[in-house]
Amino acid sequence: MSLFFHRQRPLLPLLVTWFVTVAVAVAATPNIVVILSDDYGYGSAGAYGADSALVRTPHLDRLAREGRRFTDAYTPSSVCTPTRYALLTGRYCWRTSLNHGGVANTLDPLLIETTRPTIASLLKKHGYATGFVGKWHLGYGTAPRVDFTKELTPGPLELGFDYQFAVPQNHNDKARVFVEDHHVYGLRSAKLTPSEKSLGLDAPERDDPKTMGDLTERAVGWLAKQAGQPAPFFLYFAPVAVHELVTPSAETQGTSQAGPYGDFIHDLDRSVGRILATLEKQNALDNTLIIFTSDNGGVISGGQTGASRIAIDAGLKINGSLRGGKHDIWEGGFKVPFLARWPGHVPAGSTSHEMIGVVDIFATIAAVVGETKLDRTTTAPDSVNVLAALLGQPSSQPLRRDLILQSAGGVYAIRRGPWKWINGVPLAPKGKKAPTPTGPKGDQFHPRLINLADDPTETKDVSAAHPEIVQHLAETLRRQRTQGFSRD
Repeated sequence: MSLFFHRQRPLLPLLVTWFVTVAVAVAATPNIVVILSDDYGYGSAGAYGADSALVRTPHLDRLAREGRRFTDAYTPSSVCTPTRYALLTGRYCWRTSLNHGGVANTLDPLLIETTRPTIASLLKKHGYATGFVGKWHLGYGTAPRVDFTKELTPGPLELGFDYQFAVPQNHNDKARVFVEDHHVYGLRSAKLTPSEKSLGLDAPERDDPKTMGDLTERAVGWLAKQAGQPAPFFLYFAPVAVHELVTPSAETQGTSQAGPYGDFIHDLDRSVGRILATLEKQNALDNTLIIFTSDNGGVISGGQTGASRIAIDAGLKINGSLRGGKHDIWEGGFKVPFLARWPGHVPAGSTSHEMIGVVDIFATIAAVVGETKLDRTTTAPDSVNVLAALLGQPSSQPLRRDLILQSAGGVYAIRRGPWKWINGVPLAPKGKKAPTPTGPKGDQFHPRLINLADDPTETKDVSAAHPEIVQHLAETLRRQRTQGFSRD
């Protein structure tokens, strides 16, 4: 099979597509809402095949019904922090000091340089009001260890956001507090009473079952404040569901047939519903581009509470029929739900099989507001404009030729057409040992070539039969890792 999987585009259709895309982009200043769920797997929504007898996701299904559902959307990492970095910057996180596939810890400094353009700073330049609510997981300040009793700067506000209300790291992080703008929310003093599970900050502690509701309340409250304002708005909302600890609210507890995990899915869907209702109430829904996706695949090992295992035993296919889940190099770690709704632009009830990445959200939103030429040496070096895929415009070749993936163990893979090359080389944080190619996950630490069209469950290594494809993909991976950018 040829290494060049698609023929050259005819010039006229290419020009027509380009002019239509630019015309739409220049004319449009929609409100924009990006919802990045946490550990939410490919098969966990009704629109992606979840059994309605187990869980129900009417609001996510509405996004699919009134918008476009993507079946080949990927996160750049199978774990949290790197995907969040890539979404906001349009840059692969392994280009930073966090190059081994791991995550930022609660006390780590800000991972994004304040000089680096983000979606928020780009949209702010275009007159947008910008808000962030939810899980941050990208650090604060510049000191090697964050002091939460002091001003938390730089942070989201130095990256282009007007407002933040955040969970600093994870749903179960040791901070146990919210952060609002530059300070711990409700901080009373610098007094500390540390414990095994908490930093012991003198501030209101998060109530886990209420956290989704608290974050949603802040998100819809911020949206409500934008009503009647002349500026368009951008909200980046990052719910903590369905990350461990799995703690459904009192309102959803017992509402699914998949245990607490299914109930927590209901909390996530309710949050999406509240955002839709708020936008509808202020007559902003039809002029809002909404993107919903996840930071990585779902946990299938059971997690701290064992909730995902209970759900799987009940019949919920958290990641659909994909192999593996969060942390893994397999498809279940990277392929995620991706829904886009924008009436009059994104065709309703449609499906796209175009390969896209969460990292592409930056360049795509830039195109929406008219910025179709980004300097890859300074801005979003790994983000590809896939607006044509959102708008349902035909294309004779892929908008994105290839996509680089990295597992939590530091193993790289590269996708191109039906091919997925896994380099099998684990990495490790400084001072720690890299994973070994043994045990139940040892398969991930061996090089292999997979044809996903023929082998979607990733059980057959066909590298011996296609050495030229292995050579080409391995060289492409090497080149893109070293040159500082991956897009044209």
